[in-house]
Amino acid sequence: MDKKTASERADLNGNIVAVLQGGCFFGALAMGYFSRRFGRKKCLLASGVIYIIGSTIQSIAGLGSSQEVGLSVLYFSRFLGGIGVGMVSALVPSYVSECTPRAIRGRCTSMIQLANNVGIMLSFWVNYSASKDMAPTQMQWRMPFIIQLPESPRWLVEHGKLDAAARSLAHVAGVDPDEESVQATIREIREEFEGKDHLSLWQQFLGMGESWSIAHRCFIPSLVMFFQQWTGTNAINYFSPEIFAGLGVDGTTAGLFATGIYGVVKVVAVGLVIAFAVESLGRKKCLIYGGLGQALMMLWIGGYSGIHRSDKIVPASYVSLVAVYLYAIFYCVGWGPIPWAVSAEVAPNHLRTMALSVAVGVNWLFSFTISKITPIMLNNITYGTFLLFGVMCLIMSFWAYAFFPETKGVALEDIKYLFGDKWVVRSLQDAPLGRVFLGGKTAEPIEELRRKDDGLVREDSSVKRLDMKSAGQNDHPSPI
Repeated sequence: MDKKTASERADLNGNIVAVLQGGCFFGALAMGYFSRRFGRKKCLLASGVIYIIGSTIQSIAGLGSSQEVGLSVLYFSRFLGGIGVGMVSALVPSYVSECTPRAIRGRCTSMIQLANNVGIMLSFWVNYSASKDMAPTQMQWRMPFIIQLPESPRWLVEHGKLDAAARSLAHVAGVDPDEESVQATIREIREEFEGKDHLSLWQQFLGMGESWSIAHRCFIPSLVMFFQQWTGTNAINYFSPEIFAGLGVDGTTAGLFATGIYGVVKVVAVGLVIAFAVESLGRKKCLIYGGLGQALMMLWIGGYSGIHRSDKIVPASYVSLVAVYLYAIFYCVGWGPIPWAVSAEVAPNHLRTMALSVAVGVNWLFSFTISKITPIMLNNITYGTFLLFGVMCLIMSFWAYAFFPETKGVALEDIKYLFGDKWVVRSLQDAPLGRVFLGGKTAEPIEELRRKDDGLVREDSSVKRLDMKSAGQNDHPSPI
């Protein structure tokens, strides 16, 4: 590495980081088929085994071989480990959203981000300890590699295992399987799946475009995952020592220490958000406020880096360091945990696994893209990197304000009502001060839409019974 130019080092760093994201992309997409075929539980176990194998090979890459062979083995093992990571990242949001009561669904799905942040924080501190306490030998970089359920009730219903589905729901809710609330949920899930169970992979892809509303609901998970990556969070996660060095933190160990603090801030912030914000503020406000806060911090860092080009520490340098930590807090308020909750909620039940697999694939695809281009951007356009991410945060905040309806407290089977004819009106209606732009227009309450649907179902049932009765009369005409 020391003999390479800055550009070559940036390219190699990007490749080593990005190859794992490539594996994640394919692992996530594969779950669209395998989780429906074998169930969430078996696939979760398989993902763990695959990741362990990949991590083990990473820790021994290069032993007894040339640098070229060692680098190839490292690439392969990181790609293999990435497949395991992609599998679990596509499975867990769907599994959690399908198993948890709607009153705490957002909090539970957001716990995924908390677990991610705890893992990232631990990796930061392992790297810091290895840099500080170990001699600069091969073991210094190998050590971090070395250190590193009931089935879903909706999947059970889809496969006709109604008693097991009732027990799974009852276990989570802490009630008896015969409880009316459990049986009512089973009936709702069965109605949602009616005529749509056991769809092939191709049928699921076609089903995602069945109507404008369904296509919209299946597109949103991919969109929020795309936005999540373009907040720039992984640019800081993967290359924070270089970023802190650019802000005046001198030395590799000092940069890793600052990165470790960054990880702690993220864990504390996302824990507080899960405890107090995600179910009280709702998904929409968290996305808006979090995105605006991230935009402000990124624009400040970009502006400071563009104006102050020297390595000399000035008061504004400390403000910029604080801005990095505030950025982490705002990320944990909105675009860190909330996209996982939203992605697991909005797609129809019979297409959720496929839509979520595609969405997580998009997430890892752009994580790959960001990790590949960030060191190149930092080397070539420096402060422009942060300005770009800041502008993207403004765009996604506007989208959340104007085009995303609140899903807090809405049953998975009722999400379809949020994306009907007046979904933009409903989105603005749910936004802070959004009614100002509506001129008195309102969207119908979900309860009213549900009553109308129930009335249509009863009417259809009556017509069918009448048709059957008429058919019976024709088959057996009266002798009179």
